[in-house]
Parts: sequence; structure tokens; C-alpha cells
Amino acid sequence: MRPEILFPLFAETETLPGVGKRIAAGIEKVAGSRILDLLWHMPVDIIDRRAGPDLIDITFDQIVTLEVTVGGHDPAPAKSKKPYRVWCHDDTGTICLVFFHPRKDYILTQLPEGEKRLISGKVEVYSGQLQMSHPDYILPPEKRNEIPSVEPVYPLTAGVSGKVMARIINEATKKAPNLPEWLDPALIKRERWPDWISSINKAHHPESKDDTYSNSPARLRLAYDELLANQLALEIMRRQTKKKKGRAMEGTHILTDKFLANLPYQLTGAQKNAISEIGKDMAGPSAMMRLLQGDVGSGKTVVALYSMLIAIENNAQAAIIAPTEILARQHFASLTDMTKGLGVNIAILTGRDKGKARQKILEDLVSGKTDILVGTHALIQKDVIYHDLAMAVIDEQHRFGVEQRMALSAKGAKGIGMDILAMTATPIPRTLTLTVYGDMDVSRLYEKPPGRTPIDTRVMALNRLEEVITATRRAIENGARIYWVCPLVEESEVLDLAAAEERFRHLEQIFGHRVGLIHGKMKVKEKDEVMNRFIAGNIDILVATTVIEVGVDVPEATVMIIEHAERFGLSQLHQLRGRVGRGGAKSTCLLLYGTLGATAKSRLNIMRQTEDGFIIAEEDLKLRGAGEVLGTRQSGLPKFRVACLEDHHKLIPMARDDARLVLEKDPELSGVRGKNLRILLYLFERDEGVKYLKSG
Repeated sequence: MRPEILFPLFAETETLPGVGKRIAAGIEKVAGSRILDLLWHMPVDIIDRRAGPDLIDITFDQIVTLEVTVGGHDPAPAKSKKPYRVWCHDDTGTICLVFFHPRKDYILTQLPEGEKRLISGKVEVYSGQLQMSHPDYILPPEKRNEIPSVEPVYPLTAGVSGKVMARIINEATKKAPNLPEWLDPALIKRERWPDWISSINKAHHPESKDDTYSNSPARLRLAYDELLANQLALEIMRRQTKKKKGRAMEGTHILTDKFLANLPYQLTGAQKNAISEIGKDMAGPSAMMRLLQGDVGSGKTVVALYSMLIAIENNAQAAIIAPTEILARQHFASLTDMTKGLGVNIAILTGRDKGKARQKILEDLVSGKTDILVGTHALIQKDVIYHDLAMAVIDEQHRFGVEQRMALSAKGAKGIGMDILAMTATPIPRTLTLTVYGDMDVSRLYEKPPGRTPIDTRVMALNRLEEVITATRRAIENGARIYWVCPLVEESEVLDLAAAEERFRHLEQIFGHRVGLIHGKMKVKEKDEVMNRFIAGNIDILVATTVIEVGVDVPEATVMIIEHAERFGLSQLHQLRGRVGRGGAKSTCLLLYGTLGATAKSRLNIMRQTEDGFIIAEEDLKLRGAGEVLGTRQSGLPKFRVACLEDHHKLIPMARDDARLVLEKDPELSGVRGKNLRILLYLFERDEGVKYLKSG
């Protein structure tokens, strides 16, 4: 149950004075429908009305509050487009007030000739004359206190003016209760942060522009509150997962030692470390929930297979689920190759398998004949029944939601949590890993396996295309296979496709039938056909949209050409570049640009300087923001109201450590600070955290 002290904040905005249905609908579009939403709707700027110079001293456009005497009215002629002018003065000069389409009686009432008035608004200097169009305030001098000296400026929507928004949010702040302190007093003292209610008031009543910045003490405090709520909820969920009874699976080393001995290379230090962490998890009494982060070509599949072999050594089954059929088939091929001579039965199941062939796969699975099942979403369909599934690997974790993870877990033994290893080849900055995958333990593969050669990355203007084509011809004569990626066109698949088709036709005229085309609109069978021809070497140049970004593995491909590279994000460029340099031969990545802005230039420079995906991801976060780095639509990124991951990322590890420490001391949040932290969880609507706790 939500604590009673928070009830006023969850009331509708219509309960505030002066908010009717129309204004409430406008506010909902930009902020939300509750008083709480208004508190999280932060100002982005201020209007400072404190300047009140003599007219003679105004030499540039500025916002001022002036006391003037009203002089003559100069109404616009009937049906004229000219404005209505009112001339005012002080002892030092004159100013013209300008009104377009006003009601004459209104102007005469507001500005009676010969009377003194306070006017506040933006003064402009126009042909040597001072003028103010439609003043924000016109009041008699005795009502000076009705003009705010500093006004917050909020993000707006049609139908709600700045003045109205500021007035309504001011009313909302009056409803904010004085909540008990949930932060550690030592932290507040060290950071010099105000308490919660003071932070809300300071954020919405800024005295200077500095108070609207994300690094102001009030905003930092509120951001930390939100990040702490997030980390606390994730940590509670992580602990619940750990409590789930798992199956303790000690490796016998019968299969794993043989597998490692068969590998043509030594494992990297990072791979050994990850295998050791996973081994400990699987041998433990609770279910494993681990994320394996590894850059393109860092050897995640080897680690995943090792983990699956531990399950098979325990007479259980394993499964690996991939987001696309191309990727699933690739996993099937590489796992089959790596388990030669081990006596491990591997099968593949995708949406393409129908009829008797599918029936045979399902029979082998339920009988226990199949040790590892590889596939797409088909693995979690109702009629897919396993003999004894104990371990699941989820590849490209960010493409799957929590629902799929749960559906896969449900395929295991009843009442026992399944070991899950989630993998991602998208390097994610540490701060985002904590925010998105905070309920998982994380292993990272930093090194590349031996034998991988560095990729020579070059940046070149698109107008040198003829030189690129000449170099392409030379590369093909020397046996190279080439990816040619066409631009991302404003998030439009239709335009992406048009660009790819146009380049394909152009290259086909030069190189004939040795050019292939692959894109997202093709049927799976057509895609596989083209891909297989490229793998077999029947095609030299594969023109593609970004469908080849993830997982495609052709060790013979040594050249990657990316057109309009300035339109891609850093992480995406890095993923694409990772399609080459997978064999022993020297590889090249050519980034062709059209027009270069400052951000795009920085991006391409970073690509030239480093191949480290984690460095690239951190830089991408600075340049583009969190949603972009993860791909907003599929990111699973929690929705933050006050915290901004780009500005507040340094607070995340602090919040994570704080959350862990609190739950170590008070696992049920039943102490004084614990009870206050429950209020925090409800305040930021991380109720799922509280539900996992026993009531207290």
C-alpha cells in the first residue's frame, strides 16, 4: 500500500486551483496527469525581471521591469495591419509599447494617459528607438509584488502558456509534503545537499540560471534520490533471484577439459575469469543470472559453450536463443564445429522448421537425445518441451524483454530457478550496465583472442568514390571479400533500402554478378541464400543495410566500407567494423562521409583512434545520450524523471553501493531509515521493489 503521506502527490492536476479539463489535458501531454508529475517537470531556464534601468541607459535588447508615465495612444487605423502604439516616458527618455490586434477598450483601461504604470517584458532597440511588444505585465506601481523578480521557464505544449505553467507548478509545490529523510546524514553533509522539500522548492523557484542546471545542489539531490530508488529496487530483485533455489551443478571436467584441449588457441585472461565466475554461480545453491558483456570478437561463444557443457556434464540440457535466424544458424554451425569429437548432440529450431522435420526435433528434445537446442523465439513456444533444461544462454540480451526471459525459465524443472547467461556484443558503459542490468551479475571480456589483427580504419570524403571503387577492384583481385554498408536515412527503412538498391545497381554495372544485396525487407530464405553465396566466395561485394550489424561471421571478409558514416552512432559503427578482422588477414574499414558537423567529426576521430568497444561506448554516451547508445526502442532503459544519465552518471555507482550497504544491514527495510526508503521507492514508483519485501 502506498504510504498516506504521499496521497496528495498522486492526486490529479485538476484538483489544483485554476486547472480545468482543457488545461489538464495540455499539461498531461508535456508532464503528466498528477501533481507528482508536475514536481518532476523541471524548469530549463529563467526570466530575470530584476533589472530596472532608466530608459536612457538601455542600449541593447534585454528583459526589464520599468516604472513609466503613460503618454499618448496611437491606435492603428481600421482594417490596417499596423500595430496599436502607446508612448510612455520616464525622466530620461521614451519607449513605445506595441500591440498587434488588441481590443482598444482593454488598452485604454490598462494604460490610462498620464498615469504611472509598471511594465515588464523584453525591450528591443529598433532604429534607435526603444520598444516593447506586448508587455508580460502591466500593473499600477503599488502592485509591484505581483511581478516575480525571477520566473522559471518550463518546457511547454500548445494551449498552456509559460505564465500559466509556472503558476500551476507553484501551486503543485505547495502540496509537496515534508517527507522524512532517507539519505545517510554523512552523505548529505559531504555533498552539501538540501533536504527533499527544500530541493523541490529550490528547483522550482530558481534565483539564477545556475539553479536550473543539472549540477545544482537541489537537482543533484533529487537525481540521487531517483537513482537510489532505481538501484534499491534492482538490488532487492537481485537478492530475490539469489534466494530462488537453483540446481547446484559442479563441472566434472570430462567434456570441458576435452573442449579446451581441442581449441586451436589459448583462452584469454578475461575468458578464464568469466568461466571461473560462471562455474562458481552454477555450482552454487541459487539460480545464476549473469550478463556476459564482450566486444565484437572477444570470444563470448566459447565461454557460453563451456557453461552449457557444465550442464551437459550434469546430465541436463542447455539452450541458446538468438534474435535472428541468421544468428541462430551461425551459432549452430560454430557450436557443431567446436564440439566435434565430444559426443554432444546439437539441434536447431527456428520458425522455418515445419511438419515432420519439426516433429523429429521436438521428439529428440523431450526424450533427452538433444543436449543443446539452438534457435530463435521458436524455443519458447508452448509445444516445445524439454527433457531437462537447466541452463539457457540469451544472445543479444537487449533484443529480448523480461517476458521472454521468464518464458525461457519456465521451461526448466518446476520450482527450481534456471541458470541464465545473457550475452551482449554491444559494449555498454558501466553506468548504463548498473542502471539497466543491475539485477544481474556482470562478467566482461576486455581482450580479443590471439591471432586477431588490428583493423586499419580510414576516414575519407564521399566525393572520392571513384578512388574507392579503384581500390575495391584491386582488393578483389587479391582475393578480398567486401561489405559495403549503405547509409542510415532518417530512420526510414524505405529510404535505407532505396539507397542500398541504388548502390547495388551502380556496383553491379562495374563488377557484374559478383555483387550481392541484403536488407531487412527480404524473406529469411532469400537473405540466407545471398549470405551463403558470400560465405562460399561466389560473391565478392555484399551491399547491405545495417542488417549485418550483429553476429554475422565471415572470417574471409577483410574490407568494410560504410557510406555516410557520419549518420551512424559510434556503437553502431563499431559493431559494423567488427564484421571484419575476424580471420588472420589484414583488414581495413573505410568510413566515407558526406558533410561533417562537429559531433560527427569527433565520432569518426574516435573510430580511428581506438578499437576498444568499452571506450567507444563511454564516448558515445557523452556524444549521444543513453537512449541512443542502447537504441531507445529496445533499450529496456528505465524512465527517469529527474536524473539524466549523461549528467548524473557519477551518482550511479554511489547509489548502487548505498543500496547494497542498506540491504546488508536491513534486508527487510524495517529500521528507521529502511521505512523512509520504502517511502522513496513509492515516491519514484519503484513499487515492485517493495512488493518483493515482506510487509514491515
